[in-house]
Amino acid sequence: MDSQHDVVIIGGGVTGTALLYMLAAFTDLKQIALVEKYPAIAAVNSKATNNSQTIHCGDIETNYSLEKALKVRRPAQMLVHYAEQLPPAVRDQVIYRFPKMVLGVGESECEFLRQRYETFSPHFTGMRLLDKAQIAEVEPNVVQLNGELRPEAVTAISILDEYTAINYGTLAQSFVDQAQAIAECSTDKTIDLRLGQQVQRIEPSGTGYRVITAEGTLAAKFVVVSAGGHSLLFAHRMGIGLEYSCLPVAGNFYFTPEILNGKVYTVQNDKLPFAAIHGDPDVTAPGKTRFGPTALPLPLLERYSLGTMFDYFEVLKFDQTVAAVLWDLFKVRDIRNYIFKNMAFELPLLNRRLFLQDARKIVPSLQLEDLEFAAGVGGIRPQLIDRRQRQLILGQAEIDPGNGLRFNITPSPGATTCLGNAEQDVLRIQQHLGCEFDSSGFEPALMPQG
Repeated sequence: MDSQHDVVIIGGGVTGTALLYMLAAFTDLKQIALVEKYPAIAAVNSKATNNSQTIHCGDIETNYSLEKALKVRRPAQMLVHYAEQLPPAVRDQVIYRFPKMVLGVGESECEFLRQRYETFSPHFTGMRLLDKAQIAEVEPNVVQLNGELRPEAVTAISILDEYTAINYGTLAQSFVDQAQAIAECSTDKTIDLRLGQQVQRIEPSGTGYRVITAEGTLAAKFVVVSAGGHSLLFAHRMGIGLEYSCLPVAGNFYFTPEILNGKVYTVQNDKLPFAAIHGDPDVTAPGKTRFGPTALPLPLLERYSLGTMFDYFEVLKFDQTVAAVLWDLFKVRDIRNYIFKNMAFELPLLNRRLFLQDARKIVPSLQLEDLEFAAGVGGIRPQLIDRRQRQLILGQAEIDPGNGLRFNITPSPGATTCLGNAEQDVLRIQQHLGCEFDSSGFEPALMPQG
């Protein structure tokens, strides 16, 4: 007999576990299940080594407009507020307080940051605009070269006293722990956690769906798939979201000795749909600074799983439209050069030397012997291609056919907005199932007051 549930969540990363917590804490739903194919929570892109470990607030991300920054800030505040209320021993394994800044090098970038500061600082009151000498007080290695201040014009927008780094893996585990604790204190709420069970398919069944795994079948009134690039694969297999294809972009990183006190980002090239290089303390590797990412398209839906190559080609649905989108990207000189350079980053004799040139924008005194390739570090961002609009979709996306199914595909800043995404998922579930959503309890628990 099928196991009966109100909601089944597929995917045990930070997006799926955030929804599990929200449903347990703030709805009257009784039977909630989470199915994850790996035996541990947060085993893929939410694993701490597979992402930038950054709380993206929109303040130093120069590819964000003010409108997008303000939209991202709310779920980022929710995330911090949630983590601050965890027991201190847990909290200190989830969020970290480091200074952060975005660095402008050269007159044009400096002027860009000055103008951005004028626009953003009324909304982000923790912002400070730093000149070269002030940067030296926070990040001396950013401006020192051969015992003197580096010669270029340098300006930075900084935030010096906020939580800025996060271990998304321990965050995801905390969501599960919180959900299970809530269920244990309830007389009629059940959390069905199924780890190490790979979903084979989703089938319509009566007024709901059957989620079929090798270990058994779960019946659900509502199914939410939060499985990165595999969310699109599940949708396609049900004939949904066929207007989308996927371009998976992998990121590599390098370690150096500890030469930065906090996060240092660089100004984004607005012609490049990929992240600009940054340097960060690595929360899983004390005493090291991590630089990256590089960006290289790879035919995989999961970085270290060659078997997902077949899944990728199934979800790619390569045709003239997809080819035209990729060709349009390749025709842009900055993108084309960037792709070639990132391909060269993969060549054993050139990779560190080429990457050193980029990393010296942040730390000009960096030497080749300081760089160590971070083996096994870095994940995959499944960037969607909109076949109808013939363009790459930047940022996160959802596919919601409105019939008790929802598919989340969440590259950056999807991890930061996991609670905001879960809130939207809950509202759609409430609309479909007619369950109660305790907004009076949600606001004080997850929204900073005042």
